[in-house]
Parts: sequence; C-alpha cells; structure tokens
Amino acid sequence: MRDPHQPPPRPIPTGERAPGAEDGAGPEAGRPREDAASPAPRSLEEAIERIARLEAEVAEQNSAALTLQDQYLRERAELENFKRRLQKDKAEALRYATEPVLRDLLGVIDNLERALKAAREAATREGGAPSGPLAALLTGVEMVVAQFSDVLGRHGVARVSSRNEAFDPAHHEALAQVESHEHPAGTIVEEHTAGYRLHDRLLRAAQVTVTRPPAPGTTTPRRN
Repeated sequence: MRDPHQPPPRPIPTGERAPGAEDGAGPEAGRPREDAASPAPRSLEEAIERIARLEAEVAEQNSAALTLQDQYLRERAELENFKRRLQKDKAEALRYATEPVLRDLLGVIDNLERALKAAREAATREGGAPSGPLAALLTGVEMVVAQFSDVLGRHGVARVSSRNEAFDPAHHEALAQVESHEHPAGTIVEEHTAGYRLHDRLLRAAQVTVTRPPAPGTTTPRRN
C-alpha cells in the first residue's frame, strides 16, 4: 500500500528510457528498428545502382558458397579414398599375417629335403636302394615333407619353378654361371635352394645356377 504522504511517481516522457532498462530488453527486443532500414531510393538511377550492388553481393555470396561446396566435396573424396586405402591395407595385412612364420618353416623343409637327398645318394654309392630301418625312416621323412607342403599350400604358399626355366630376377637368385651348348643363355640348370611365393608376394627367391654363352672359339662337345 502506497504511503499517502509519498508523492506520486513522475510519468516517463515518450522516448525516455525507464530507469534500470537495458538495451535490447523488453518485448520489442529482436524486432528490426525502423530507423535502421535503408531509405527508399529517391530516383531511378539510385534504385538501379542499389540493385546492381545487391546483385554483386549475391554473386559474391554464391561464389563463396560454391567454393565451400567444392572444398567439402574434395575433403569428402579424400576421406573416402583414405577409407578405401585403410581397408585395403587391413586386408593386405591379414592376407600376409603368417608370412614370418611361413618363412621360418622353409628352413625346416630345406633340411628335411637335404637329408632325403643325402640318404638316397649314400644308398646309390653303396650300390642299392635303402632297405630295412633306413627305408622306413626315409619313408617317414618323405611323408613329413609332403605334409609340410600340403599345409603350406593351404595357406597360399607355392613353390617357384626353377629347373629348365628362364632366369627371372624377380623370383631367382643366381649363385653361379656355367657355359652350355645345350641350353640357351639364361637357362636354369640347377636349383640349390627352392624358392617360394606367398599368394602374389615372393616369400623367398630360388638360388640357382644359370647358363651363359660359351666362350668364343669353343666347340660343341661330341656325344658318344
């Protein structure tokens, strides 16, 4: 209840801001101010000039929008390419994940094959085929080698062809060269260590002996 002895509040004149009122406060906040609007053109030339200026601004905004759109499309394409490369690298890593283990197993197979070869050559020098316990042992080793080869094949390992093949530096490593009248130059006549391939990747190059052209003046040896 107002004190009867207190003077009545002074009315606020039109255009004067109430005490404590802030800029932008009240129900009129957010509405465009009439005095901020551009005045209407006073002549045709001014209207044409204003239209040209607005068209230039629109063209500038359209150019900026096209630039941003082009940048977005480029970045989107780069992202898609990155995803594809990542998926390819992942598939490649899974495809060749067993490469170190398989490469280590090749030495085991080499030793088993050398043992078989040495045993057969010893039996030949003694004038007969292996017999008795030695024959059974060789048969067991041959079965182990065959089983190794079968396991490697199931994992995508294939042996590189060498003997009587043309030398291929992508798959063969030449340890020696011999002159030959019977084979064209660059023909593999002996395989020292077998080569292997894992899918499309070389696992180990084959170590071989390759022919070379005979020296000038040499003749083809006669066969008896």
